[in-house]
Amino acid sequence: MSDDPKPLRRGWTTGACATAATRAALIGLWRGERPEFVRITLPRGEKPEFAVTHWATGPGWIEAGIIKDAGDDPDVTHGALIIARVAGSDGGVVFAAGAGVGTVTKPGLPIPPGEPAINPVPRQMMQAVVADLAAREGRAADVTVTISIPGGEDLAAKTWNPRLGIVGGLSVLGTTGIVRPFSCAAWIASIHRGIDVARAGGLTHLAGCTGATSEKAVQALLGLPDQAMLDMGDFAGGMLKYLRRHPVDRITIGGGLGKLTKLAQGAVDLHSGRSQVEFAALSVALDAPEVAGCSTVLEVHQRLGDRLIDWLIPAAREAAQAMVPDIAVGIVAVDRQGRVVGQG
Repeated sequence: MSDDPKPLRRGWTTGACATAATRAALIGLWRGERPEFVRITLPRGEKPEFAVTHWATGPGWIEAGIIKDAGDDPDVTHGALIIARVAGSDGGVVFAAGAGVGTVTKPGLPIPPGEPAINPVPRQMMQAVVADLAAREGRAADVTVTISIPGGEDLAAKTWNPRLGIVGGLSVLGTTGIVRPFSCAAWIASIHRGIDVARAGGLTHLAGCTGATSEKAVQALLGLPDQAMLDMGDFAGGMLKYLRRHPVDRITIGGGLGKLTKLAQGAVDLHSGRSQVEFAALSVALDAPEVAGCSTVLEVHQRLGDRLIDWLIPAAREAAQAMVPDIAVGIVAVDRQGRVVGQG
């Protein structure tokens, strides 16, 4: 029997599901048919098929729904119903936010304030579906597309949307139509959008933290607004590389002792599966041979106390500063109870 892990199953973005729902609803509106399945073309040419699981009609409109399958990705919208309602418009394709889909309220995102939080590529995909079916049916491509996600407002609380100024629900996202399981790309893209929104709002001091505990401690320590707080997670490199091209005056990095030690040792991806603390090198840096036999940074801290902190803060700051030489870098170390144990 092979010990190889089972390949992770890919899924479909919210934008792909909204496009499939739009196609199904248009078929109902213009052909009077109720398809059980629809096929769409994704930006890279893939042609997935989607089951239509929701159907409703009213005066001048029809809506269809697709259950989002995010594959093996831990996506908060996995299993959500994505609904598209189509009706005639006064000219062209008009997008509207139904229940559970947010509205943009702050500058810095790909969609201007006041617009439904439906990103450019999903809009292009839906516009292409409208244009294709309109040409086939000999109709004008004048359609209002209203996207709804039941329960989306509650789900949005688990995402970056409130911090990005997207109110009322989720965003309709996706650039390829495909969700690749446990992809780093979506998280890093969210960090980038957070930086964009903060810069557009005139913020000059941002903080990237590895988790909720360090974020809470750093925000309380520095008195920063929500829009200044970046959910960096393990992606210190992704955040710093983007800041190098889109700078602010100051960035503070907050995290636990283990992840900050990795940063101090030169790692930019702080995930436990992709970088490890080098305890032999740490023992040399601290001039503490006993550290070489430690298995956790917590153990090192218990043995050495402030000796670890006194090395860690400047070393982590120096490592980060090398990536953003024109930005002032600060480091805040937080213990597992959320207490600040070092800063500089």
